[in-house]
Amino acid sequence: MQLLPTALESYVQEHSTLEPSLLSELRRETYLEVLMPQMVSGPIQGSILAMLIRMIRPNRILEVGTFTGYSAIWMASALPEGGKLITLDINEELEEMVQRYIRRAELQNTIEAKIGNALEIIPTLNETFDLVFIDADKDNYPRYYELVLKKLRSGGFIIADNVLWYGKVVSDKKVDAKTKALQDFNTFVQQDSRVENVLLPIRDGLMIAQKK
Repeated sequence: MQLLPTALESYVQEHSTLEPSLLSELRRETYLEVLMPQMVSGPIQGSILAMLIRMIRPNRILEVGTFTGYSAIWMASALPEGGKLITLDINEELEEMVQRYIRRAELQNTIEAKIGNALEIIPTLNETFDLVFIDADKDNYPRYYELVLKKLRSGGFIIADNVLWYGKVVSDKKVDAKTKALQDFNTFVQQDSRVENVLLPIRDGLMIAQKK
């Protein structure tokens, strides 16, 4: 997904740390073999997530929406020693690909990938998380947010992806259901007194909320 002009996108990438070769390979395979490959996080967003993790230094991360494992590997690679990342996805067809790249990244002791409905799995997790990354079905963002907020420590962070939705959230035309869901989600977070938040216009938009 590219929202910046091509020349500016290239300039940004040229002046950022290079994407690791394994993740470049995973991204290429995603575009060659998987439906809707644009769902994969790009190298700039991956770098930003990794940088945030090195700054925040969380020990426990929850990811809602694994897809092909690209963002999970970026984040897990930046975890301090002894850290753990749990990633959830409902699509069992991608499990082999996800596990193959986790092993190649030598992160099988750091990343725990669970298959199933995240709305059912999250309440069963006996963990307190420092950071949660939400990048799954947009209609359920408010439900994921409420569930993970209960599992998040005070001072912890929720990062929700795609909250600008190709820029459609500011359209003055009649919007589709996913756009409306994200507009409602953004408004909800903005009005939530339990958090401090900022919406970053990075790639397709990152909403960052810190629990008070």
